[in-house]
Amino acid sequence: MTDQPILLDVDGAIARLTLNRPEKRNAFDDGLIGALDDGLAAIEADDRIRAVILTGAGDHFSAGADLGWMRQAGAQGPEENRASAHAFAEAVARLDQLPVPTVAVVRGATYGGGVGLVCACDIALCDLSARFCLSEVRLGLAPAVIGPYVVRALGQSWARRLMLTAEVVPADMARAVGLVQEIAADPDARAAELAGLLLAGAPGAQAEAKALVRRAAGPVDDALRGFTADLIARLRAAPEGREGLDAFFAKRPPSWAGRDS
Repeated sequence: MTDQPILLDVDGAIARLTLNRPEKRNAFDDGLIGALDDGLAAIEADDRIRAVILTGAGDHFSAGADLGWMRQAGAQGPEENRASAHAFAEAVARLDQLPVPTVAVVRGATYGGGVGLVCACDIALCDLSARFCLSEVRLGLAPAVIGPYVVRALGQSWARRLMLTAEVVPADMARAVGLVQEIAADPDARAAELAGLLLAGAPGAQAEAKALVRRAAGPVDDALRGFTADLIARLRAAPEGREGLDAFFAKRPPSWAGRDS
């Protein structure tokens, strides 16, 4: 296994983009975020690619942000902190706005920002091992950068519940609320079948159809992306965010846990 944080494999008209930090459950840091953005840019520039399958190496899709990186980012100066948050916002936006169809293949844990990547894809499949969690509030944070994509996929009602409870969502519930459209015994094989269907469509028409859906649902525009990136940068540097991340690494409850009021 290569030590590259993102693997890009192209087979004919199908690109497979793999988050490749299995020892960290494919958690994001600056290196993975930059490599993800670069991989998506390479796909966008290659006219031969007609569909993208996004998955994670190993047993899990993604644990979301690497919490060591998050704590370090929150301790940086304001400009460096904001820059790393905006880099993630731009990478998720590039995935969302990619002209070619995208299919997320999910196994195991998908937490935090990993849920956002799934919601930014056009099609999402999982197997029965999949479990999802928007865990940020337990760390004194909010699912800021990914929030618009999660709300768009789930609607406000389920987005409010899952963002506030940080409950773990199994595969059957994920399908019911719209995190994924389908549970498959072999999601890789099912993704290959769907890729075949996607190749039957006209690429220009598919790009226009994706743009139409975004326009009809309301765009995640520069102002909203900037707001969400600034929000996570502010929260991870704030007292609650620092306390939540410190408590995680100290293996103790955060100061607010168990409060009745």
